[in-house]
Order: sequence, then C-alpha cells, then structure tokens
Amino acid sequence: MKKILLMAFCCLGLAQAQDYKAIHQKLTLVDMHNDAIYETIFSGKDIGQRLKTGHTDLPRLKEGGVDVQVFAVWSDDKKYGKGKAFKHANAQIDALEKMLAKYPEQIALAKNSRQIDSIQRTGKIVALIGVEGGNMIENSIENLEALYKRGALYLTLTWNYNLSWATAAAIESKTTTSQGKGLTEHGRNIIRKMNELGMLVDLSHAGEQTFYDVLKITSIPVLVSHSNAYALTPHYRNLKDEQLLALKKNGGVVGVNFYSGFLDSGYNARVKKLYKQHFGDKGDYKLSVTRQYESLPANLKSQANAPMSKVLEHIDYLVKMVGIDHVAIGSDFDGIESPPQGLEDVSKFPNLTKALLGKGYSEQDVAKIMGLNFLRLLRENEN
Repeated sequence: MKKILLMAFCCLGLAQAQDYKAIHQKLTLVDMHNDAIYETIFSGKDIGQRLKTGHTDLPRLKEGGVDVQVFAVWSDDKKYGKGKAFKHANAQIDALEKMLAKYPEQIALAKNSRQIDSIQRTGKIVALIGVEGGNMIENSIENLEALYKRGALYLTLTWNYNLSWATAAAIESKTTTSQGKGLTEHGRNIIRKMNELGMLVDLSHAGEQTFYDVLKITSIPVLVSHSNAYALTPHYRNLKDEQLLALKKNGGVVGVNFYSGFLDSGYNARVKKLYKQHFGDKGDYKLSVTRQYESLPANLKSQANAPMSKVLEHIDYLVKMVGIDHVAIGSDFDGIESPPQGLEDVSKFPNLTKALLGKGYSEQDVAKIMGLNFLRLLRENEN
C-alpha cells in the first residue's frame, strides 16, 4: 500500500512539473528591462553563445522561454554628459543591431506591437529597445524622436541623477524641501511629445514629485518598468502605496524588479554578516554593500540573495494594490549583482511560473503578469 501511495505521489509530482513547463511554453513571456546591451553586447561578448558570466545570452533566453526581451540602452550621467550621451545611446543601438544581424534566425527587432506579433509567429525571440535615462536625449526633443525612430519604445525619464527638466528618486529622497522637484515646463513638453509619438513614459527611477507631475499631464497610461513595493522594502527605488494607487487610477503597469536589495530589507545586513564571516579582520569594511557582495565566493553570494518567496510577496502585494491587470516583470538582469534564489538568470523564468501557479494564480493571471499586461499597455500607447 505504501509503495502504491509513493508511486501515486511521484506521478502527481511529475504531472505537475510537466504542467507548469507546458503552461510556461504556451504563454508570452515579456521581460521589460534587461541591461545586457551595456554589460555584454556593447563590450563585444557574443551572446549567441552560452556565456559563463552575466545573466543573458540567446541559448539561455530560449531555455527560459523568453519571447520578448526589452534591452535597455543605458549610460552613466556623469560619464556621458552633453555632447556624448546621445552618441553613446546610438552606439549601443548599433551594437544591438550588429548582434541581431549575426543571428537573424534566432532574434529580431520589433518597433511596435504588430511587429512583435509577426516576429513571434516565426518562433524567433523579439528584441525591443528601452532607453534608461533622459540624459541621453540631451534636452532635445529632436533626439527623443530620433531614438524613437530607431526603435526605443520607452524612455525611463531619469536614472540616479537629476536632469535639468526632471528629478530622480535617488536625489529627491535626500532632500526635505519640495523646491526644485519634479518636471519643468520643458519636461512637461517632453512628456507631451512622448504621448504624441506613442512612446511609453517609464517612471522607474523617477522622484515622487516627477512621478505625480507626469500623471497630471499624461494622456496615456504609464510604465514603471522595474520597481517594487515600498511597503515591503522601503527603498527609494520602490513605489509607495499612494503611488501605486495613482498608478492604478492611471491604468499603468509596474514591473517587478529582481534585485535582492529592492526585494528584501534584510539583504544589506545579510551581505555584511557574510562578508565579515568570510574575511574577518582582513576585510575592507569601508566597501559598499555592492562591493562586499562582489567580493564574496559564489556559495556565500547565493546565501545572500533574496529567496524566491520575496519575489512572490512583492507580486502579491502589487496585485492587491493595483490589480492583476497592472503587474508585470522587469527583471533588471545584467543590471543587478544579486538576483533571487531560483531566478539566477534568464533561463530560470519557468521557476517563477511554477511558483505563481503554486501560489494559486490561474493560468490566465500568470499569463497577464508574464507578458500580456505589458503588451496591452504598449497597444494603448500606440497611435
């Protein structure tokens, strides 16, 4: 009798495993934010081959069932200022296009939802472009239009520094007065132009005042491509409840970020403890948490990483606050040093589908989170 029960249990487990894999393959998986251009492609690494470093390459994208990958174009505001940033953005797009030309049977660029549908029917991975940081338009609406024509479907208004026309969360969070925060009139004109073009406004990294200023004037739902819930992890990169409610009213979409520090309030303390445990008196305790993490051996890094349960907690919370139709995925792979356990790179996305189904989300709900919500938002922005 015990043997029969054991066999039945094993068969049930196998069936469930096969079910989640089949469901994952059937859905359209869109990752709204990945930094592989800057970290890998632009540096000359061949992502057509399975790489030993980083989070992204074509074999692992296929293995993870990623149908649509948004590649972020990013440049450090301090290193690439006026006269350099727009040129650097275009150089990154050039590098992406060179990679696409090398692997035309595996991946292709789409500039709108119709092209996404067309490419998907061929079985290829769809590449999209998002520009992370308004510094790259160098205050020029003409540059904004030029990047849109090259395929940039969204602009993340700021990175971690203020612009002359918009303020960033990293800076706003350090100041107590409201003076000088938010959008200027030129910033409002940029938002109006993005609405006119059908280019998604991305409010990840944006300061709170910038966030609310955008929502006052945008005529189309917005994107928050890679941010989490502040109530669970109080970091300036995450959205407060009031922001989430405003996003819900706007009809926008928020994408869950996989960075351990944005998922788990205990992450920093855990890294410091493991660093001290490993290095003892020889450690350099003036190093940032990021540098301490990078100094750890692989086995301790994995212990420092947030558990998968933290990803699920943020998804649950965001769904509660904004509704199932407004939550998506913006992994930030290759832009983060510490991904969650079980989501170590793009090949691990099936684990998230399995976990969501295990939490009781329906197949349709999982499909919305994993891609349909972003595609709906994109279509709503298109002219």
